Amino acid sequence: MYEKMQQHLQSELAAIQEAGLYKNERIIVTPQKAEIKVKSGQEVLNFCANNYLG
Repeated sequence: MYEKMQQHLQSELAAIQEAGLYKNERIIVTPQKAEIKVKSGQEVLNFCANNYLG
């Protein structure tokens, strides 16, 4: 039974990703300032400090 649910969830997730609706969260590894570094090593501009709305 779990296998059917897992397949269903994987299918739904794949459809969401293909539709461009999947959100990858960037993990911040430096203190929050105007410029921050994320886990991938990329330096980016920080336009907001919270994500309470998801």
